[in-house]
Amino acid sequence: MADKLSEAETTAALASLDGWERVHNRDAIQKMFKFKNFLDAFAFMTRIAPVAEEMNHHPEWSNVYNRVEVTLTTHDAGGLTDLDIQLAGKMDGLS
Repeated sequence: MADKLSEAETTAALASLDGWERVHNRDAIQKMFKFKNFLDAFAFMTRIAPVAEEMNHHPEWSNVYNRVEVTLTTHDAGGLTDLDIQLAGKMDGLS
């Protein structure tokens, strides 16, 4: 199981990510990805799914038309871990 990030580690990690923010009243981060249309949004989710599966770390996400809203946290650890930061970076790279 991954170890929960400290407050300092979380702050540093967020500074290295583009557009990710903390979730209010929860040890999690979130981001809304916006695409040209539904097909592009769905294609993004399709590209991320095998990455998440390989990491055995699955996002909380939803899709409405051209938007994909993502929340990341590590449920087993009870909060943010390096897995969340790694997956956020991979999502940024594939968006």
